[in-house]
Amino acid sequence: MIFNYLKIAFRSLRKRKGFTAINTIGLALGLATCMLIVFYVADELSYDRFYPHADRIYRINDDIKFGGNEKSYTTSPAPLSAALASELPQVEKAVRMRETGSVNVRKGSQNIQEMRTVFVDSTFFSVFQLQAVAGDIKHALGQPECMVITESRALKYFGKTDVVGQTLLLNGDRPFKVTGVVKDLPSQCHFHFDFFMSMGSLPEGKDESWLSNNFQTYLLLKEGTDVAAFEKSMAHLFKKNAGPQVQAYLHTSVEEFEQKGNYYRLNLINVQDIHLKSNRVGEFSANGNIQYVYIFSVIAAFILLIACVNFMNLSTARSANRAREVGVRKVLGSLRKQLIAQFLAESLLITFVAAILAVIIAVLLMPLFNHISGKELHFGWQAVKWLVPALVVTVVVVGCLAGSYPAFFLSAFQPVEVLKGKLSAGFKGGGLRSFLVVFQFAISVFLIIGTIVIYNQIQYIRNKDLGYNRDQLLVLHHLENLGNRAEALKQEVRQIPGVRNVTVTAYLPTLKNRSSSTMFRSPAMEQDKAVHSQIWWVDEEYIDALGLQLKAGRNFSREMGTDSAGVIINESAARLMGEADPLNKVLYLPRDNMLKTVKPFHVIGVIKDFNFNSLRDNITPLALFYGADVSVLGIKVSSENVGAVLTQVKNTWKKVAPDMELAYTFMDEDFDADYRAEQRIGTIAVSFTLLAILIACLGLFGLAAYAAEQRTKEIGIRKVLGADVSTIVTMLSADFIKLVVIAIVIAAPLAWMAMRQWLQGFAYRQSIQWWVLVLAAFAAVLIAFITISFQSIKAALTNPVKSLKSE
Repeated sequence: MIFNYLKIAFRSLRKRKGFTAINTIGLALGLATCMLIVFYVADELSYDRFYPHADRIYRINDDIKFGGNEKSYTTSPAPLSAALASELPQVEKAVRMRETGSVNVRKGSQNIQEMRTVFVDSTFFSVFQLQAVAGDIKHALGQPECMVITESRALKYFGKTDVVGQTLLLNGDRPFKVTGVVKDLPSQCHFHFDFFMSMGSLPEGKDESWLSNNFQTYLLLKEGTDVAAFEKSMAHLFKKNAGPQVQAYLHTSVEEFEQKGNYYRLNLINVQDIHLKSNRVGEFSANGNIQYVYIFSVIAAFILLIACVNFMNLSTARSANRAREVGVRKVLGSLRKQLIAQFLAESLLITFVAAILAVIIAVLLMPLFNHISGKELHFGWQAVKWLVPALVVTVVVVGCLAGSYPAFFLSAFQPVEVLKGKLSAGFKGGGLRSFLVVFQFAISVFLIIGTIVIYNQIQYIRNKDLGYNRDQLLVLHHLENLGNRAEALKQEVRQIPGVRNVTVTAYLPTLKNRSSSTMFRSPAMEQDKAVHSQIWWVDEEYIDALGLQLKAGRNFSREMGTDSAGVIINESAARLMGEADPLNKVLYLPRDNMLKTVKPFHVIGVIKDFNFNSLRDNITPLALFYGADVSVLGIKVSSENVGAVLTQVKNTWKKVAPDMELAYTFMDEDFDADYRAEQRIGTIAVSFTLLAILIACLGLFGLAAYAAEQRTKEIGIRKVLGADVSTIVTMLSADFIKLVVIAIVIAAPLAWMAMRQWLQGFAYRQSIQWWVLVLAAFAAVLIAFITISFQSIKAALTNPVKSLKSE
């Protein structure tokens, strides 16, 4: 019986090739798109879930409001980890991580830059249980000057993985013993390191200040721990330990500190939530955004619904053509359940074929999708294990869903009514069909508006005046490993024709490196006279190289010996000082983490605010101090000589540092990289929007063809009576355009509200202009009209003799 249903279904579908093709292609595109989005969403949701006890691993965050500034960090004080492990029984293990930048690794006569390095406590591999390749990694970091490396780095430096006991020289002459090798971390991890060095090798690890935050601290909590209750206990422990230091150095109690509107709050975030739900200062890498997971999940569901709507629309629209078939079958004894089974079989057959095509389309599009999304998705065995069952379920569910209405609608026809020709047919009167067309285009309009808003915001970010000039600024990295050769390099580069300026610093707006501290307007360090600020050390050429604008005062100068005790602040810092004229006023900066001593600095200049943070955040106070903090060399290049200058810079580097690799970027590229996630989201949104519109247009094309077919004789009569082509095209298009207009009225306000909410994530953003809604509406109407007009013009040009001769 089932085979018979399928055979009849195949014959029926083959007879109506155009209808079958439109339905199959629409469903295939919908399923393929849904499949790609599912891969993307599954990858985003899989971060940090490979640890055996991931549900019990938490990172300690801190939120600070002090000195007129509010910030959220991933870091915490150095002694917090040991205190929690010893005093709170809920803590099974605690570990600190401290990322300190790149290291030089000696290989033969070459020094190779390694960026993915971190200092960790000996408990690291007890909390993060990575797969060991060699050595006892849980006890590998108990001594100073030892480290665990990844498998790829073991092969890179030794050509094998059994390297426990071998030694690598870091930063020239510092030997580190390899005590373990682990598998490379998977891409679905919120940190990516290749060198895990023992915390005992880092003097800063012994810091006892509770008022300095430089370490990422992770906890493995015991099973059954009440996290909310634990956070309260953690806050109490912090206040108990930090309170004496607050009293000693800020001359106030923790209670008084909080009564004045300030706070220091510790909180926990599960490691599985970091990638999608955390965007704090100090993240190890750029994280994702849970909003985009929700958005793409909804888009996947919408596109699949559009594809299903196409099927239902076309099937019900063509119901009159099969009405007599149903009537004859019923007269010959077919039961309604048999007719339902027949029509569901046709639907399932189309869905099955569409699913096969969808897999082929998804496989072909996967490399392009990976390029756009920045992912490394693939159809591996792990994917096949869940994809095949998912596709089977999808075929059944979508097939039944898409074919349910046609099946029950057609099978309910009364044979007497049908055979007498009393069944109404055509596009008019199809209330459900009209609703589905509105639904389809409402989704399409929603996606068009969203795509335009995302694109505009990205363009706004790229073109906004940030207060500094990032164009033609070449950045050489890792100067800290050059030692005293850094100054020689700077002087050599300065002589290259086409170089306009050269600056040495560790801080650029596009770099991840940040350093914050609290300055005070009095040496007594009263908290009501505090200015919490970014603290950057720069040279006298920094302001000119970046094109910063002095609002008052002067720049640093080599000729002014007193500038070592000078400071240049931005407008935000000046406002917090509360001084109408901050020039020559004194700010006191603590000289150590324990806040025992301070050094006075005179304000010699004020620069205009510039966006040194992400445009998602407001501009905060910034203070520039004169001094050497060597990390990068910024080279301002004449626009007409960029290629030539770059070549000479490379030659100069080889001359000054022949044993080291050159790593360089351009500042505008670094800036674009900070917003690469938004750019990718915009590209993906455009792609999916186009697919959704294409699928909707396939259905509209089929409906327009059917409507023209049903009104063939009417068109013929109108042409005989003198109607021209434009009149007939308008007549056939009017019904559909009305539905598209209704869709616009419904979708526009919903899209405006949704995108307005998305824009709230940016401190600097464009408002949604009225023309965005108008453009989206015009695009939807134009797309619909073009789709319909092909069939309408074809029908209008048909010879009326052919359409009327059967009468």
